[in-house]
Amino acid sequence: MSATTELDTAEILRAVKRVQLRTRKAVTDMVAGGFASVFRGSGMEFEEVREYVPGDDVRAIDWNVTARTGRPYIKKFVEEREQTVMLAHDLSASTRLGSSHRNVRQSAAELAAVLAFSATHSGDRAGYLGFTDEVELELPPRGGNRQAFRIIREALYRETEDAATDITVACDHLAHVLKRRSYIFLISDFLATGFDRSLGVLARRHDVVALRLVDRLHHDLPAVGLVRWRDPETGRELVVDTGSAAVRKAVARRAAERTARLRAQLGTHRVDLVDIPVGGSVVDPLVAYLKMRERRRR
Repeated sequence: MSATTELDTAEILRAVKRVQLRTRKAVTDMVAGGFASVFRGSGMEFEEVREYVPGDDVRAIDWNVTARTGRPYIKKFVEEREQTVMLAHDLSASTRLGSSHRNVRQSAAELAAVLAFSATHSGDRAGYLGFTDEVELELPPRGGNRQAFRIIREALYRETEDAATDITVACDHLAHVLKRRSYIFLISDFLATGFDRSLGVLARRHDVVALRLVDRLHHDLPAVGLVRWRDPETGRELVVDTGSAAVRKAVARRAAERTARLRAQLGTHRVDLVDIPVGGSVVDPLVAYLKMRERRRR
């Protein structure tokens, strides 16, 4: 059930508006930083086949369909005038973690707002997929500010159970429903494994960018003594001695190893990884990435 049925609608609208106002300059920076030029169309998009009529260009004849039906058919193409930007947003229990004034989910919602408004301001369509270990919500791609506001609302307030992260679910679903080449931003803390094959299938047809929300607690434990820790996704509890230098070093080492594995995995499928600090600026890493991507295209 969506939290919009339980929270005060006026307060939700005020919160959404605050995010929009807070990200207004970020959106301007993104668009000026080359969002539209970096994520631009490839020219012509196949639309359908139809029967040949006198006067059609014979070079457009689809010989396979013609041979199968016994009547001449041609391929019809349309010019790509807008792009599809799909935001796949991890809503699992681990995204409630946060060591600053914002948790992972709040930072992810702000990130989704910047991307959604950047897309719609560039004349493109933005869609949204909220997922945990199942698809929680899908908003088909549409243009306009109304769509961007809807994305912010769901990114902030969509209720889920204490579910685990399953990136495979998101990749498989998007590979099935997206019929034309799209730009997909995977927004997650990426505290998950086992999605390599599904990501590879998705990345072969679409342009995928991994946006990893990184909180300080993911790799740097504060020395505050014995702490009872509960895994929000599995419910497993343990006591951690954060006062131990060896424990803190082990956490940092495992985090570095996890990052190295993730970079290697994404690199295999030519998926870029952009780290977004929780509680910090979400737009600075994005603008830096756009500039790097623009240089790479030259």
